[in-house]
Amino acid sequence: MENRTPPFYFNLTMFVNIRHYRLVAFTFCVLLYSFIVSANLLLILVITQHRALHQPMYMFIALLSLNSLYGSTGFFPRFLMDLLADVHLISYPACFTQIYIIYTYAVNELTILSVMAYDRHVAVCHPLHYYRKITPKAVVVLSTLAWIFPALVVSAVISLSAQLPLCGNEIQKVFCANWNVVKLSCVSTNVNNILGIFIIITTVSLPIFFLYTYLRIFLVCWRKSAEFKGKVLQTCLPHLVSFVVYLITSICDFALSRSRLGDLNSFAAVILSLEFVVIPPVLNPLIYGLNLPDIRRRIFGLLQGNKR
Repeated sequence: MENRTPPFYFNLTMFVNIRHYRLVAFTFCVLLYSFIVSANLLLILVITQHRALHQPMYMFIALLSLNSLYGSTGFFPRFLMDLLADVHLISYPACFTQIYIIYTYAVNELTILSVMAYDRHVAVCHPLHYYRKITPKAVVVLSTLAWIFPALVVSAVISLSAQLPLCGNEIQKVFCANWNVVKLSCVSTNVNNILGIFIIITTVSLPIFFLYTYLRIFLVCWRKSAEFKGKVLQTCLPHLVSFVVYLITSICDFALSRSRLGDLNSFAAVILSLEFVVIPPVLNPLIYGLNLPDIRRRIFGLLQGNKR
């Protein structure tokens, strides 16, 4: 029974694949993290400072940037320390804390994008009822639900995983991941698998809802003028790009977690494992800051010292 007690430390084994490049990787990641923090804070600052941007669409964009700060801050500081360390051990509580932050960030991203899709659907398909349906109270409720649902789901997953007796402590990643911990279990994980399937089915309904709303938007635009299509495309295209980027990076991480890492190039495996915690926080402020004229104009004005 002694080998079934939970290990006090987990060993993150994939850092050995980048030990020869760790100084270069550390410098690059410091710059990357600095950009993520600066760009997302700038976007939040611009949206909160200008009353003209106190509209539901822009408030949801600020929420997306806030989630990027949350997820990247839960990942990068620990990752940067590990890049310079010779030993890559993480304590049992710290590992599950990291799992909670990274997984809630990932599901938050999806729920916020789904809320944004609903907002654009009402704006395009029911414009006369927009301000009746998307009230300030509705924005608060939708934003709260977008954060509460992931917190409840991830808490349920982690509570089950934390109870498993483990027969090992090696995690084949550069950060803690729930599936990698579950694979170390000495006993059956049927309950974890059933809960996982239920959550996957529930979560998959959000992308389906997202695609359904944009199909409705496309059908409405099909019958409208070119000018109307241009205006809709200007506000909806950033959401679609964000969603596609999120979907691709999440699928890559899901496939990587369930593949045989020995068959993959070690450096490629590290890059693929980092995609979904790095790419969306980098791209989202660029997508929204550069593509939406109201935000772009005020960002340039703020950078030039013009606060009007």
